[in-house]
Amino acid sequence: MKKIYTFLAIALSISASKAQNIPVDFEPAGYGATWTWTCFENDVNPSLEIVANPSTSGLNPSATVAKFTALQAGNPWAGCETQHGSDIGTFDITSSNSIIRIMVYKTKISNVGIKLVTNTAASLGEILVPNTVINQWEQLTFDFSAHIGGMTYDQLVIFPDFVARPADDIIYFDNIFGEAAALGTEEQAQTNISIAPNPTENELTITSDLAFDQIEIFNMLGERVLEFNNTPNSFPIDLSSLENGLFIVKMRQGNYVSVQKVNKI
Repeated sequence: MKKIYTFLAIALSISASKAQNIPVDFEPAGYGATWTWTCFENDVNPSLEIVANPSTSGLNPSATVAKFTALQAGNPWAGCETQHGSDIGTFDITSSNSIIRIMVYKTKISNVGIKLVTNTAASLGEILVPNTVINQWEQLTFDFSAHIGGMTYDQLVIFPDFVARPADDIIYFDNIFGEAAALGTEEQAQTNISIAPNPTENELTITSDLAFDQIEIFNMLGERVLEFNNTPNSFPIDLSSLENGLFIVKMRQGNYVSVQKVNKI
């Protein structure tokens, strides 16, 4: 009987030791706000700040969020990390938590990175996903299914602005490991916008059942390079004035906004 009790105690101890403190929402009663965040590779490494949400009217109504000041003199891979073990907890990646989401509010288009690290500093590396809109909250999704099995993690690393910067920049982020953000009723109903051909050399046609109030095209620095207002529901666009590369096309119909990537080759 004593052996059974000992086995149960060990099993419970192992189970308790693998607990993930999520979602990281930076609220006073939640996770993240009081953690030991260490900033790195950001020149003088200004501290991560917990501040009031700069925009509560959109996708993210949270009261408080994290604010990262990315310095021009910092490296592209400047970021912040939690304290091993005591912050995010100790956990494995399984099918139930392999999709990691984060909300970001940025002034330009650039990669956001997430990396998971073990207590021996081992990692499978960061996964990078770019934001597609600027000056509003957006939820990015990272697929960590390749990390399932084999490693136990106890540290979370965030790279808010994985790019060389021409100037200092501020990035807000929130709700790491959060649930998928719900779309509004109009967003769910209006999903029939198409862009073709993609990739394209010069010509692009955007079509939908409804006319567009506005079409904007941004480069990967978040700079608006083309803008059209009150266009028909089938609208050709000449991209010959743009350099080859990836662009973000933002289309608005009333309260509905659709964002897609286009590759000019």
